[in-house]
Parts: sequence; C-alpha cells; structure tokens
Amino acid sequence: MAVLLAGAFVQGVVGLGIGLLTAPVVSLLEPQLMPGYLLLLVVLMPVVTLRHERGGVHWRGLAWSLPMRVPGTAVGVWLVAVLADRWIGLAVGVMVLVAVVASSQTVAVPINRGTLGVAGFVSGVTGTATSIGGPPIALLYQSWPAQRVRPTMAVYFLVGATLSLVGLSVTGEITRAQVLLAAVSVPVLLLGDLLARRWRDRLAGPAFRSAVLVVCLVSALALVLRSLLP
Repeated sequence: MAVLLAGAFVQGVVGLGIGLLTAPVVSLLEPQLMPGYLLLLVVLMPVVTLRHERGGVHWRGLAWSLPMRVPGTAVGVWLVAVLADRWIGLAVGVMVLVAVVASSQTVAVPINRGTLGVAGFVSGVTGTATSIGGPPIALLYQSWPAQRVRPTMAVYFLVGATLSLVGLSVTGEITRAQVLLAAVSVPVLLLGDLLARRWRDRLAGPAFRSAVLVVCLVSALALVLRSLLP
C-alpha cells in the first residue's frame, strides 16, 4: 500500500507511475497477483484523474494508438497464459528498465500514424503481460505540456487497461484475490491523487522526474536479479 500510494502520487503529477513503481514490488512480494491486480488499479486511476482534468486530450493520437492495442492485448494474454510467475517477474523488471532508459533520454520521436500504431501495439503487449503499458505512449508525448499529457494518458489507460482486463478475464487469469485487493486499494489511490493535486505545481520538474526514475531503476534491478536466481 505504501508503494501504491507513491505510484498514485507520481501518476497524479506526471501522468504515469503506478505500474512503474508498484509492479516490481508486487512481483517481488506476491507474484500471483500480477498482472490482474495492477491492471484493475490502472483502470481506476484514470477515472480519478479525469474528474479534474478533462480538457487537453489528444483525441487524434488516441484514434491511431488504441486500435493497435487490440492485437497487442491478444499477444499479452497469450504470454500470461504460457509464462510462469518467474518469467512474468523478469518481464516486468526488464520492461521497467527499458522504460527508465527511454525516459532518461530526450529523444524527439515524431507523433504520426506509424509511431502511434507501433506504440499502441507494444503497449498492448507489455500492458497486458506486465501491467506496464504507459512508457511507449509517454515516450511520444514526453515534450508536450503536462496539462495535455495527463488527460491523454488517462483516457489511454482507461480504454487500454479495460481491453487487457477483458482479454485476461476470458482466459481466467483474473482471480478473486486480485479483485478484492484492488477494491481495498481504492482509498489509497484517492489519497495519492489528492496529495498529487496539492503538490503538482511544486514537483513537476526535472529533479522530481529524475528521483522517480532512480526509484524505478532500483526496484527493477532487484526484481530482475531475484527472477534470475534459482
């Protein structure tokens, strides 16, 4: 719950963070909860965000990225069905490491139909298999104002994570324990969002972003090492 609070806070400030911060810890402590538990929270958090920020959504970009999330989701569902918890944990750790490296580089990636489609597909795979689907899309929008990134990412998470949950539910990968724990976690999400709205203007800068990346890097390395050990 502590790391979930931190993830909700970070997502409230920069537009994503629940998966990056929380997935490695959950995979270390209770791998059987992945990825369903976090996907349920990834669906709930955008609802909270969109209560306060509805304007600025880049609908044209979503129109090209979200359709490609569907085939990506199918691949992600297949991976969850065939991979053991250990390999899912390794995938989570590697995905976080890739996201940290990509986020630490200021690369101007053009936003067009091709890049949005590729990002949507990759996000569908990683979001369904590891609950971390935000970085491919966030990489495209990294130079945009936060007031546009947050609501755009919120809509993407809401629709994309819903698709992933439907796919996992069909194959029986969503458990009762995951649903119950997600329900208990809702107050933590609300508190994290409340704190984020109060501190957003003070923290939405390079130093805060760097600190978040360092935390993600450490947790991901720990998860990868544990997954690789016999």
